[in-house]
Amino acid sequence: MNIQTIIKNAVKRLELEGKLLTPDFYAEAFCKEATKAGFTTEDCSHLERFTTTLNKEFQNELKKYHIKNMPELARFLVSKLNRTSPSHCSNLLEAQNAFTKKVLQVVEMLHNKEASELARRSTDLLSREATPTEIDQYRQLWVNFTTTYDDTFLQKLKLFGDIDSSDLKKSIQNLKLDGSEKSLGTSELSVVASLLVASLVPSIASNIDDKIAQISQKIQENPSLLESSIIESEIKSAISLRIALDKQSVREMIESIDGVLDKLSLRLIEMIESSDNSTVEIQKIKKELEGYSESSEINFRDAHKKLYTVAVALEENTQALTKDLKKHSSEVSILSKKIEFLEQELERAREESKEDFLTKLYNKRALDEFANIKEGEFERYGHNFSIVFFDLDHFKSINDTYGHDAGDAVLAAFANILKHEARSVDIVGRFGGEEFVAILGETDTHGGVVFAEKLRQKVKKARFMYKDERIELTVSCGVSDRKSNASLHSLMKSADELVYKAKKNGRDRVEHK
Repeated sequence: MNIQTIIKNAVKRLELEGKLLTPDFYAEAFCKEATKAGFTTEDCSHLERFTTTLNKEFQNELKKYHIKNMPELARFLVSKLNRTSPSHCSNLLEAQNAFTKKVLQVVEMLHNKEASELARRSTDLLSREATPTEIDQYRQLWVNFTTTYDDTFLQKLKLFGDIDSSDLKKSIQNLKLDGSEKSLGTSELSVVASLLVASLVPSIASNIDDKIAQISQKIQENPSLLESSIIESEIKSAISLRIALDKQSVREMIESIDGVLDKLSLRLIEMIESSDNSTVEIQKIKKELEGYSESSEINFRDAHKKLYTVAVALEENTQALTKDLKKHSSEVSILSKKIEFLEQELERAREESKEDFLTKLYNKRALDEFANIKEGEFERYGHNFSIVFFDLDHFKSINDTYGHDAGDAVLAAFANILKHEARSVDIVGRFGGEEFVAILGETDTHGGVVFAEKLRQKVKKARFMYKDERIELTVSCGVSDRKSNASLHSLMKSADELVYKAKKNGRDRVEHK
């Protein structure tokens, strides 16, 4: 392993640990990766060389405080030099601890949810005997907060007055707002209620379901219900019913169009047959007229009558055909527009679908929505969750050897195993190709590993049959939880990289962070 590889691994370690790329953090990560690779550098051995020059008492104290790098050694020695007596040190630490708690209490009162929550947790940390690792973890959280804090949202208030980002109270006082703040009144709620009720009316179906009518009446009679969370599930149910009614109407309209097209075909055939019969009759009359010889006694009255009959027949058939063509042309035009509209509706319904057509699991769009919901629960309530990525091993060779139909059968069979092993509260879906994802609520990395390992064993023992041939199948898994990552994006990236790691390390295994 060369020095460039060690540098890349050190940067990757910082990303996975959620740390910023600072000189101290980079030096620490570089030394860890160098040691792991069996590579010795002088910069990474400073601490060991200086430690050996101290007496045994100092060396034992350094081990007790888990000194890991030169900056920590320097702070330790400065602290030792500044101590005048044990009692002075104890008093000083108590005073510093009390001062820190008071500062955190002040921060907790500020109008920033993230800072207040971090301050409250830091105060709890100082109230108990925390380990150096825990303290360093919280120090890193504060570094991340101050580095990534963004107050550009205040610029949206520039339309209403001068903004001073260093003095929020002054900025609010400078705002020039017309009128006083007021809550949503009865009239506004009535307007919102009317709009909501109008949106529940099916756009295609002609009839309204009884449940939709009941919820619409309830909202119209008491618009204040919209301020309650109780009505939320009923509104969602009504929306689902409205969509179902529209889809049913689309199906009925398609069946109706099929019937009209059948009748139209029969009518066109009748017209053609009628035209043929008329032609035959006219030809008979023509031959009869040609049969008259010059020497024969010609009855001009009869001839005129026959000619007139031909002319009338031609005129009637021509007029009837023209009329029918105009009528059916109009019907075809109307049907064409209806078909175009129905195709648009079907395409819109297909885009709104959240189900994978092959495995009947959630598709990537639905998985992204559920992941964002879990992220919101984590940010608001601290509910941890795990992401497990599954990648079927050697799937391309299955398609190449047995054909794509066999590949589809394997995907559907794996989906059934995944759905059967998951809990009712878990969310499983197909991420794309041969990749699948499980979102496990209220589950840490350990729980995710247990689930992934159980599924891996199940797949390995399963009998995947296609046309009386058994297809051997294994799966590689990557597991990571939200608390171990700085963001949802970092979590998804971590789980994906762990699947790649499992494949690189031999496949048919579970890797976790």
